[in-house]
Amino acid sequence: MKLLIVLFGTFVLALIATKGFQGNWNLLFSGNLAMAVFIMFTGYAHFKFQKGMAMMIPDFIPAKMFWVYFTGAIEVAAGIGLMIPSIREITAILLIVFLLLVFIANINASKKKVNMFKADYTGPGMDYLYTKRIPMQIILIVWTWYFGIYLS
Repeated sequence: MKLLIVLFGTFVLALIATKGFQGNWNLLFSGNLAMAVFIMFTGYAHFKFQKGMAMMIPDFIPAKMFWVYFTGAIEVAAGIGLMIPSIREITAILLIVFLLLVFIANINASKKKVNMFKADYTGPGMDYLYTKRIPMQIILIVWTWYFGIYLS
């Protein structure tokens, strides 16, 4: 849940900064910046913890390392796209689809008790999925929709 601190912390800091520099609370900018920073952090994790990330992918999917790097690059690109007003809405739509699709890997990782950071099977399991991951996915999808589509 450290990443949610990144999301909310960036949002609050951006709100304060926009109020200080622009004289108003810029929700649109702050919300998208927060998600951009969040998703770029998670994209970076694909390159730092690639072995653990590969273990999360269901067995029937080939070329796991390719998908780990590819999805990491997608996340970095999505972070950039959210900050470009002309492509923000399409980026947000695609990011929501992406979040739904990669959730399959999160379910698989929970079933197998994957510890992404250690690249072993000592992870928290299904309890983590129900108590932390599902609520976080809902927050991320709603956040992306609200700031990337609704307010845009």
